[in-house]
Amino acid sequence: MRVDFYHLQASPVEKALPQLLERVLASGARAIVMAASDDRLEVLSNVLWTSHPNSWLPHGTKKDGFAAEQPVWLTTAEENPNGARMLVLTDGMESSRMGDFERCLDLFDGASDEATAAARARWSAARAAGHELHYWQQTDTGWKEQGV
Repeated sequence: MRVDFYHLQASPVEKALPQLLERVLASGARAIVMAASDDRLEVLSNVLWTSHPNSWLPHGTKKDGFAAEQPVWLTTAEENPNGARMLVLTDGMESSRMGDFERCLDLFDGASDEATAAARARWSAARAAGHELHYWQQTDTGWKEQGV
């Protein structure tokens, strides 16, 4: 399984997540996005509704229902009700079910020493589990993959 760590430096998750999910959906994949709380899910859901002035990213939460029909499912739980191949971790979330997915995107706040240290610990755990690791550093113009 492939795990991509996204080191957010130029913008917060609220800006980066819609861009990454656009790529996921363009590839024909579905995604699970895990966040730390229901309040945080509400924030991310609102971002996905309003990230572009003339469009929105199709998604849902338990509040919306119809999980199996949602291309992107936002949750606080370790679940996969929409048959997603991609797992997106935000807010320092971890999943014991990463192996159920083809790919995991781990987004972490590079401005926070605590978030960066926690991401390093998740990196070490993913390496020990034998996952293929990739590290992406955010720049003013996009993402640049760094050697690991």
